[in-house]
Amino acid sequence: MTNSKFKIQDLKFRKLWIGIGILILLAPIGLILPELLKAGGAWGEWGADEIAEWMKKEGLEDYIPEGLKRLSEIWSAPIPDYAFSGWDKGLKSYIGYIFSGIIGTALVIGVSMLIGKIFAGENGNS
Repeated sequence: MTNSKFKIQDLKFRKLWIGIGILILLAPIGLILPELLKAGGAWGEWGADEIAEWMKKEGLEDYIPEGLKRLSEIWSAPIPDYAFSGWDKGLKSYIGYIFSGIIGTALVIGVSMLIGKIFAGENGNS
């Protein structure tokens, strides 16, 4: 009976991993669709420089939301634009997006597991 319980749990995790894998593989759609539709960059991934450029076109020179300006001075992404150096165009940019998804997913899962072990250890459930 215990054996069947583990099989059910394994199946649930398999479905979870398949779902995560599908989401990672679909991530480049945010690059592909705007490119195909000639819509500019991926929606919602604008930097302060892009917003300033759009504002100039609208006659609002040098306007960048204050919070975005402050954050862009403090934080820079570990993998800027989800691409490695020289991988910012074409197929390589899509592969960079997928690698970024894999790295990000691995980090989130790793940190979650670490936090889970810490709290399980505190409760004596290790």
